[in-house]
Amino acid sequence: MGTIVLDGKEFEVDGDGFLTSPEIWNEETASLVAKEDGTGELNEKHWAVINCIREYWLEKDMAPMVRIICKTTGIRLKELYELFPMGPAKGACKIAGLPKPDGCV
Repeated sequence: MGTIVLDGKEFEVDGDGFLTSPEIWNEETASLVAKEDGTGELNEKHWAVINCIREYWLEKDMAPMVRIICKTTGIRLKELYELFPMGPAKGACKIAGLPKPDGCV
């Protein structure tokens, strides 16, 4: 475990930079993480994906599969990778404040 400092705020993270306490997540945290990891400014489509991921995780205690994200948001796979250059598992889940998903390299 370690810490990162974003905009003067300190966050505890695991070795891959995922929040260790997902319950502290909020929209400001998401925006800070997105700027730090190169995703940049979050738009409506980013938020649709982030909200989809968070709702699924809160309900099922796991990250959704990519096809569920695409089906729920109406965003095609190619566009999903354009929105989150680090990918939906590593990039989108990290921005959404989730723990590192199983199978995420």
